[in-house]
Amino acid sequence: MTVTSMSAEEITKKIVNKDELFILDVRNTDDYNDWKIEGLNFEHLNIPYFDLLDGVEDILQNIPSNKEVLVVCAKEGSSIMIAEMLSDEGLDVAYLAGGMKEWSEYLEPVKIAELKNGGELYQFVRIGKGCLSYMIISNGEAAIIDSTRMTDIYINFANKKNAKITHVLDTHLHADHISGGRKIAELTDATYWLSSKDASGVTFEYSPLEDGNKIMIGESSISIEALYSPGHTIGSTSFVVDDSFLLSGDILFIDSIGRPDLAGMAEDWVGDLRETLYKKYRNLSTELIVLPSHFMVIGELNEDGSVYKKLGYLFAENHGLNIEDENEFRKTVTENLPPQPNSYQEIREMNMGKIDLDEETQRGMEIGPNRCAVR
Repeated sequence: MTVTSMSAEEITKKIVNKDELFILDVRNTDDYNDWKIEGLNFEHLNIPYFDLLDGVEDILQNIPSNKEVLVVCAKEGSSIMIAEMLSDEGLDVAYLAGGMKEWSEYLEPVKIAELKNGGELYQFVRIGKGCLSYMIISNGEAAIIDSTRMTDIYINFANKKNAKITHVLDTHLHADHISGGRKIAELTDATYWLSSKDASGVTFEYSPLEDGNKIMIGESSISIEALYSPGHTIGSTSFVVDDSFLLSGDILFIDSIGRPDLAGMAEDWVGDLRETLYKKYRNLSTELIVLPSHFMVIGELNEDGSVYKKLGYLFAENHGLNIEDENEFRKTVTENLPPQPNSYQEIREMNMGKIDLDEETQRGMEIGPNRCAVR
């Protein structure tokens, strides 16, 4: 029987198409329980690699013959070995090319909309980690919002669209992933924007984002308007794009709201979070399409793999927007915080320019699930 590789892109298409897949994950149990590949019709079996070194005969009865089988490990090597052992037993199997490290870094671009004056809005879905970033293109110019450290993907995409990157923005100082914003700006001579309230201690030059700033893309055809919206961080800033889209950063998600504690300020910032969600956002049009910077679970993906909902829908359906009593809101938020993201202090320092680590170290720091939301 044959052993083939399966790419992160191929798995992403299976998730979007709701295909069936059987995954044998041979990482250790703690890593598997913390973070795994999820799909609505995926079935999982976790057997650590070291438990299979003497053979796979004992698990053959647990592996279906009527589904595609994928073996997964951290870096690829162990999954190839186990896949070959299963092949020797007569099974057709695949292994995840590049392992979970590759899964963590894959970005799937999805077109969200044509903009009013001929521009385009794209969402980049980091399917394995739940990060969402954006590119706005208009008249040969591009702006990028909340980019990941995989900068080549954005630069190559803009080049294919014959667009020059002129502005790069971060909605806030990220703590769960390393931003590629400053690097993209340096490579393309673009302007890098960050709220000055989040920039205390940064070691690089930036253009300060202020409430009401309007950034024009493509000879003033597309407007990106900054809306100061603290709560996740003290400088969190949302963007209203083309009067139709609300890029909410890590303040508001599809099924949850942002956590206020990643700088150790939960008790102080939870009031800001409520002010943003229950007053500032309430004054916006309910027809705005909310585009967050993260998603929590695969079920939040739309049919085409995008992640968005109208603001009015979220006011009706998102529990975090429907806690009328302020004390109950504070209690709900502060008592339902997930574990801190992996290496979040070091990631903050990277994003402030205080430390500069090699690529492999950065990759390891980001391994794991998204933990930006209140549970």
